[in-house]
Amino acid sequence: MKNVWLILVIGVLFLSSCKEDEIPVVTGDFRVTIENVFEGKDYLKSGEINPGGLAPGNAFEFSFEAGLGTYLSFATMFVQSNDLFYAPAPEGISLYPGGTPLTGDITNQVDLWDAGTEVNEEPGVGVNQAPRQSGPDTGVEENGNVLLIDDVADGYTYPSDESVLEVTIVHDGATGFTVTIRNISDGSSLPTPLAPGVYVIHESGTPLFVENQPSANGLEPLAEDGGNGGLLTFLDDRSGFFSPFAPGVWAIHPQGTAPLFSDGAPDFGEGLEVLAEDGDPAELNGSLAVNTDVSSNGVFNTPDGAAGPGPLLPGQSYSFSFSATQGDYLSLATMLVQSNDLFAGFDDIGLSLFPNGVPISGNVTDQIDLWDVGTEVNEYPGAGANQPLRGGGNSGPAENGNVVIVDDGFTYPSVSEMVRITITVQ
Repeated sequence: MKNVWLILVIGVLFLSSCKEDEIPVVTGDFRVTIENVFEGKDYLKSGEINPGGLAPGNAFEFSFEAGLGTYLSFATMFVQSNDLFYAPAPEGISLYPGGTPLTGDITNQVDLWDAGTEVNEEPGVGVNQAPRQSGPDTGVEENGNVLLIDDVADGYTYPSDESVLEVTIVHDGATGFTVTIRNISDGSSLPTPLAPGVYVIHESGTPLFVENQPSANGLEPLAEDGGNGGLLTFLDDRSGFFSPFAPGVWAIHPQGTAPLFSDGAPDFGEGLEVLAEDGDPAELNGSLAVNTDVSSNGVFNTPDGAAGPGPLLPGQSYSFSFSATQGDYLSLATMLVQSNDLFAGFDDIGLSLFPNGVPISGNVTDQIDLWDVGTEVNEYPGAGANQPLRGGGNSGPAENGNVVIVDDGFTYPSVSEMVRITITVQ
């Protein structure tokens, strides 16, 4: 009995000696990697024109969004020929000549081209031309280059461009345009259908052909037989929205605090607006540095492996490291550059770094949303004149809204198609 009493006394003495500040505290060293997983694209948008063919007397129209510095290219077969097609010059038609949206009749910027892939026969007569040939690709191979028909000495006479088609463009406001192609060849010396074709909106280059070079990427079947499928696929695979991400900020803070923003409330006015509109994290980082709720913070601005700061392009990543204690949360923000005031980040209270007392590790992209700061009116993504790649800092109309998950009527890729964020315990 004496031994049992002794054990109880020792136990009480031990428990009374364990002070609260001696309970082990879980800490961890973390490394965060932010990857731009957009698939880079060569062109902004592409599509089909004249589906099913455009008979004399008929018209076809198509609409698109395009920003400053963009061009329109298209191609459609002159069916009463072996391999001729109508198209603008290889570099396309400027949609903002002199910085002003293009509008009006643009037929004078469209020419008749020879693909150089099949020997020409007399237009409207040749047995190997689409209306009369026994099958596709039946003419004599030419092995030539793409040339203006005026530069081809084939001895034949062709109707003027202006007597076969009329092309007009209307600026629909903001970044919208509508193009109409009319087949007016019923009044020409050689009425002809215009075959199914393609269009593409691009910023530079020669997406459909290069003058005095062989045709490629599906132009030959389009020009010989009106077969636009190959060129459509080529363009579609290389067209679409993508964006850099801008340098951003991170902050470590306790549970229940929201150092960057409050969901559904106006921006705090501490630098998030500048980050989300112009990709500049300096002001917000400075505000975080004096925020008593924030234990540590910093900027990520240099892509991994790069010599200096810069935007995060597709295939690149930012990384940063920090130490944290159980109960800490992580917040971060990085601008989607092809927008007016959008950023990727966790919700307003951040991400718990020790869920269930265990340091978090792995892919946390499913905790990321695309947020709208509500300070600048949104424009069409990737085209707006007030977005950073086309406008100056803080140049768009003020919105006077709240910070919310973006819901502006425009279409964006899913977050997982834009960015991947992983955390590693070191």
